[in-house]
Amino acid sequence: MTGFGISVAGGISTIAYLNLFATGLSLWEFLLFLFTRPEFYLLPIGIILIAISIYLSGNSKPSFRDKE
Repeated sequence: MTGFGISVAGGISTIAYLNLFATGLSLWEFLLFLFTRPEFYLLPIGIILIAISIYLSGNSKPSFRDKE
C-alpha cells in the first residue's frame, strides 16, 4: 500500500507538470525540469516498492488450491 501511495503521488505530480507545455516549454526543457524535481522520483520508487513487495510476498502456493 505504501508503494502504491508513493507512486500515485509521483504520477499525479508528473501529470500536473504537463501544464508547462502550455507555457511554451519544449520537450527537452520539460524533461530537464522534471529531473530536477524530487517528486518526480516518487513514481519509480513506488513502482520498485510494489515490485519488491510482490516478489517477496513469500506465498508460493495460492490458498484456494489447497483442496483440489
